[in-house]
Amino acid sequence: MTPRLRSLDAFRGLTIAGMLLVNDPGSWSYVYRPLDHAEWNGWTPTDLIFPFFLFIVGISLTLSFARRMEQGASPRDLLRKVAARAGIIFALGLLLNGFPHYNLSTIRIMGVLQRIAVVYLITGILFVTTGERVQRWIVAGVLVGYWAVMTLVPVPGAGAGILERQGNLAQWVDQVVLGAHRWKPDWDPEGIMSTFPAVATCLLGVMTGRWLRSDRPAVEKALGMYVWGVLAMLAGVGWSIWFPINKNLWSSTYVLFTAGFALVLFATIYYLIDMRGRERWAWPWYVFGTNSILAFAASGLFARILLISSVTKADGSTVSLYTWIYERGFATWAGPMNGSLAFAIAYVALFLGAMAVVYEKRWFVKI
Repeated sequence: MTPRLRSLDAFRGLTIAGMLLVNDPGSWSYVYRPLDHAEWNGWTPTDLIFPFFLFIVGISLTLSFARRMEQGASPRDLLRKVAARAGIIFALGLLLNGFPHYNLSTIRIMGVLQRIAVVYLITGILFVTTGERVQRWIVAGVLVGYWAVMTLVPVPGAGAGILERQGNLAQWVDQVVLGAHRWKPDWDPEGIMSTFPAVATCLLGVMTGRWLRSDRPAVEKALGMYVWGVLAMLAGVGWSIWFPINKNLWSSTYVLFTAGFALVLFATIYYLIDMRGRERWAWPWYVFGTNSILAFAASGLFARILLISSVTKADGSTVSLYTWIYERGFATWAGPMNGSLAFAIAYVALFLGAMAVVYEKRWFVKI
């Protein structure tokens, strides 16, 4: 049986901490550029976080399912587990999206947790029902096919090949299918079409999981991840001349570039923790990484509670408790920009403390 990879827990926790940091600035009007998404084409460190998590999902799925198979689990057992877990994660995403009013006529159907659920479901089914070679062809087919569809299929009233925010095929599909149930009236970054290349991101994680389970020496595994990671990043950058790296569209080049980046970063963490045994620095990431869904959901719910709770200021105006804490507790001494960053760091620290209690008590929430 393959031992638990502590480096994977650390990588997952680092990713979750990054999610909390970029999701919870004191004010969205004051965010340093690396902590915000690229406006459209291109990337920032923030644009790496979500694909990193889906990549990790693929690795984890491979290690978990392989272990279950060794213990005698049947394909039907695994498929039942996949469906149940995906359903719970999707429902949790809907609960967070609608909180606290749940207006069914406009509630956002997709979202971060919903995409994780759908990608996990599809990837899990493919893992159980197909082999490694077929999965490689699926990744290649999805990446090339998505590029072809996005550039060659004409959009009614706009034409073919439009890759801007307005008029692209993914936007049109979401408009027709999701309608008012989108993040914004004209766009949803976790829409329907862009979910398919997100599956490719997860499948690349599956391939990495198989590589880690192989009998190769640890040093060969680490070097292999470095080499393939650099090659994937270069392929993504080269292809971006024709199909830009774009998080909103989850472009094929974005899949390659971010998966390559994930491989390089994970190989470094794997080398430090699993090969060299240097893990004291990773304790905060273990705390987040062993209860990742709990940390993400709880932090999102708490932020929403702060946003819907109101405070009346001395001048009689009303602001959310979230804004009041930022203005009175951070902006007054650090300024608007640094105060916004300090608020985000404090928010991460708050949940690190909460999750540390859970971690030390060995309470791990499994879905």
